[in-house]
Amino acid sequence: MSTADTRATSGEGGIATPGTQRFAEWVAAHPSAFPLGLLLLTCALVAMINPAFLQIGNVYDLLRASVVTGLFALGVMVVLSSGGLDVSFTAIGALVMYVITRYVIDHAPDMPMAPILVAGLVGGCLLGVINGVLVNLLRAPALIITIATQYAFRGFLLTFIGTSLVMNIPASMSAFNDLTLVQGVNADGQRVRVPAYFLVFAAAAVVSWLMLNKTLIGRAVYATGARPEIAARLGFNVARVRVFAFAWAGALAGLAGILHVVSNRLANPFDLAGNELTVIAAVVIGGARITGGTGTVGGTISGVLLITLVGSVLIQIGVPSIWRTAVIGAFIIAAGIFYAWVDRAAGRS
Repeated sequence: MSTADTRATSGEGGIATPGTQRFAEWVAAHPSAFPLGLLLLTCALVAMINPAFLQIGNVYDLLRASVVTGLFALGVMVVLSSGGLDVSFTAIGALVMYVITRYVIDHAPDMPMAPILVAGLVGGCLLGVINGVLVNLLRAPALIITIATQYAFRGFLLTFIGTSLVMNIPASMSAFNDLTLVQGVNADGQRVRVPAYFLVFAAAAVVSWLMLNKTLIGRAVYATGARPEIAARLGFNVARVRVFAFAWAGALAGLAGILHVVSNRLANPFDLAGNELTVIAAVVIGGARITGGTGTVGGTISGVLLITLVGSVLIQIGVPSIWRTAVIGAFIIAAGIFYAWVDRAAGRS
C-alpha cells in the first residue's frame, strides 16, 4: 500500500475516512446508541466480576430506582433541548410533594391516587411557568434564574409550609406503592417486583417522545435550542417555547415528587436536594448538549439507567460506594470526548 493510500485510510489531518464518517453520522442520528452501549458494557463487566449480578432482582431494582430520576431527567432534557438549563427541579419536586401530601392528609384523606398525580403535574407545571416567565422577563441566563428559584422554592417550603417528616402518608399513596406490575423470584428464593408506579415513568417517556417528535411544539423546542434567531424567523414564538419547556420540566418534577413519597412511604421536605448534578449528568451522557438543540428520550433513559446502575452495583463488585462520583465523572468525560469526535467526524462542527 502506498503512502498516499495509507494516509487516506488513516484520515490524515483529522479528516474522517468514509467508513468513520458513516459511523459518526449513524451515531449522530441515533444518540441513544452511546449511552446504551456504555450501559451494556458496564453490565457485562459487572457480570464478569460478580456472576451473581445476573439475576432478575437486579433488573427489577434498576427499573424501580430509575423512576424518580428518570422523570426529572426527561424534564431537564426538554429544557436543555430548548437552549435553557434548569437546576430548580428538585426544589419543585420537594415543594409539590410536601404541600400535596400535607393537604390530602389534613383535608381529603380519602382522595384517590389519580387526582393526587394530576395535582402534582399541575403544581409542578405552575412553578415551571414561573421559571420560564422570569427567564424571558429578566433576560438573564436560565442557570442563574433557576438557581434563584431553587432557593426561593425550597426556602418557602421550609419557612412557611413545614420541616417535619410526614410518616403516615395518605392511604391511596400507600396502596399505590403496594400495586405490582411484574414480580419474580431470585435464585436465592427472594421475591422481587417492579411496582406499578413504574408505568407512570413509562407513560411520561412515551408522551415526551411524541411531543418532541410528532408535534409542532417539539420541532419548535429543537429549533429554539439550536438557533433561536432562525426559529423566530420561521415563525416560532421563542419566548413561549421557553416557557413551555420549563413548564414541562416543572410538571414532570412535580410528578417525580409525588412518586418519591409513594416509593419511600414518607414525605421529607429536605429530600431530593443535591440530586441536581446526577440528573443533569444522566441527560448529558444521554446525548443532550448544554448548548441546546439536541436531546432524545431514548438517550436520556439510557443515561438514567447507566447512572442508576453505577450507584447500585459498585458494592457488588467490591468497589467502595464513595467512588460513585468519580465513576460518573469518568462517564461524563468519555461522553464529552465521544460526542465532540462525532461532531467533527460527521462534519457537524
